[in-house]
Amino acid sequence: MNVHHLELFYYVAKHGGIGPAVRRIPYGIQQPAVSGQILALESFLGEKLFQRRPFALTAAGQRLAEFIGPFFDNLDEVSAELRGVAGRRLRLAASAQALRDHVPGLLKRLRATAPALQLSLHEANQEQAETFLQRQEIDLAITELADKPAPGLRAHTLLRLPLVLLVPKDSPIKSARELWTAEVVPHGLIAYSDHQTLSRQFHAELRRRGHRWPLAIEATSMDLVETYVAEGFGIGLSVCVPQGREHPGLKMLPLSGFKPLVVAALWQGQLPPLPAAFLELVKARAREMMGTASAAK
Repeated sequence: MNVHHLELFYYVAKHGGIGPAVRRIPYGIQQPAVSGQILALESFLGEKLFQRRPFALTAAGQRLAEFIGPFFDNLDEVSAELRGVAGRRLRLAASAQALRDHVPGLLKRLRATAPALQLSLHEANQEQAETFLQRQEIDLAITELADKPAPGLRAHTLLRLPLVLLVPKDSPIKSARELWTAEVVPHGLIAYSDHQTLSRQFHAELRRRGHRWPLAIEATSMDLVETYVAEGFGIGLSVCVPQGREHPGLKMLPLSGFKPLVVAALWQGQLPPLPAAFLELVKARAREMMGTASAAK
């Protein structure tokens, strides 16, 4: 059955005729259109639903009105309830590191203005976050940008993080340039898998320069990269995060000429007030971080 036809019949049955229904339907529709669509419903069902003059529901019309009445009667109440829940809800996707190191502090600030805040947190890369957004399963994503965002999604660049190599504090290596002078880099690489944005960008630039550096240890978190570099298992690939925590046993070697890792916010359409407020906090935090980095230079 056509649900719009059922809605029109609901108003006709509730208000006692097509004319009274047209005056109370909460959107513009002409009486001939209502009559035509009710006739289409009756044709589909093979039953007359009401007598026109005087108005009276038939047995079939009475049965249908009783069935659909509770649904349409409660729409406004359910709508208000859902809007109330949505007004307290933030559904966010981000990397594990962002969810651990940066999001909690921002959520505390948001909760100060929204005490009944309801959270749904997802760990995701760009591809996964875009799928969540397209399915309307999240409101907002904070992610590394590997590619141009999918059509229909809005994006705001938050950070451009320089790529760096991590070596032990006592390593004799003074710069990344020393590594490129050898035909084969004499140290194992510790990094994310080649499917991750950071590794993909790094290896793309290496190939452009005519170098290869096979992965020696694949790590699933930056904590693991740092730990195994500090223990002497190789050289780690990372980024320089302004105000990020530093491992005391490591030093950073800047990767000059490598494209920075771009971190952006992604969303779809018009953000509800609460996710929009959180996005403003994220933007302010990013500006603060980049301002600190500039001042440090």
